[in-house]
Amino acid sequence: MLGEIEEVEVSRGPNRAGWKSIVQSAGVILLSVAITVSILAWHDRVQALEHYGYLGVFLISLMGNATVILPAPSLAAVFTVGAVLKPLFVGLAAGVGEALGELTGFLAGYGGRAVVQDRATFRRLETWVGQYGLLAIFILSVIPNPFFDLAGIAAGMLRFPLWQFLLSCWAGKTLKTVAFALAGAHSAPFLWRVLGG
Repeated sequence: MLGEIEEVEVSRGPNRAGWKSIVQSAGVILLSVAITVSILAWHDRVQALEHYGYLGVFLISLMGNATVILPAPSLAAVFTVGAVLKPLFVGLAAGVGEALGELTGFLAGYGGRAVVQDRATFRRLETWVGQYGLLAIFILSVIPNPFFDLAGIAAGMLRFPLWQFLLSCWAGKTLKTVAFALAGAHSAPFLWRVLGG
C-alpha cells in the first residue's frame, strides 16, 4: 500500500576494522608474490651466491624457501658447499635462511587470503598441524617435501605464535640442512675417487 513504509537494512560494506584486515591481507599476499617473482626472475644471480660461502648459502636458502608453492630448491647448494666449507656451519647458515624464508607462507596464511590450488592436501595438512601443532611443523621441516609451504600457510591461518613457528621450523630445517651438508662433505672424496680426480 502507498502509506506503508518497508524497513530495509542497507549493508554499508565492511567496517573500518574489516578494511584494515583486507588491506593487511592484500599487502602480505603482494609481498609474497613479489618475493617469488623476484627470485624466479633473478635465478642466475641467486646461483652465483654460492661463491660467497656461508653468507651465500644463507641467502640462497632464504630466497629458495621464500617462494610460496613454486619450487626453488636450495638443498643442492647446501650439498655442494658442504663439500668445500665446514659442513656444520653450512647447515646452520642454511637452516636459519630456510626458516626465515618460510615466513612468506606463514604470513600469507596469517593474512587469511592465501591461494591454495590443492585444497584436499591443504585441508589434511591444516588438520594435522592443528592437531599436532609444533611437532607437525618440526617433522614437516625435517623431511624434504613440497608440502611445507602449505603447512606454513596452515600455521599462519591457525594463528600460531610467530616465534614458536620459527623455532620449530628452524630446528627441523637445521637438522635437515646439516645432514645435507655432511652428505656433501663425505661424498665429495668418494666422487673424486670414482671420477679419477
